[in-house]
Amino acid sequence: MRFDDLPKRPENDKNKRTAERRAIALPARLTWKDQRGATRFASVVTLNVSDLGVYVECQSAVSIPLFRLVQFQLEREVRGSDTLPEALRQGRILSAVYRVSPRSPSGTPQGLALRLMVDPRHRAADVGQARVTA
Repeated sequence: MRFDDLPKRPENDKNKRTAERRAIALPARLTWKDQRGATRFASVVTLNVSDLGVYVECQSAVSIPLFRLVQFQLEREVRGSDTLPEALRQGRILSAVYRVSPRSPSGTPQGLALRLMVDPRHRAADVGQARVTA
């Protein structure tokens, strides 16, 4: 299932997310160590991003278990956009896999939800600034 195919929420249903998600398709790559300690790589495409997470689709099937730490990195040519969260513009960011969506029989690629391991002090400062200026 793609992000565009998800059912829309009713207007009166409050968004319980801590950060706004933005639908954006950008090329990226994942790097991780498998259970034997070998370094693995995968090309992915983002479907949506937020200050705290990213959902990606894998170009080929990968075997990454839940809670595995991975390095997420947007391809260099797309990192300069001002619409991206600051953490994603810096290069590689440590992330944890917290959801794995298998490839569907209809051909939808495998998906991975990643939690960006950002410094909570910086995030708290950003939220505090938003409240002060709002």
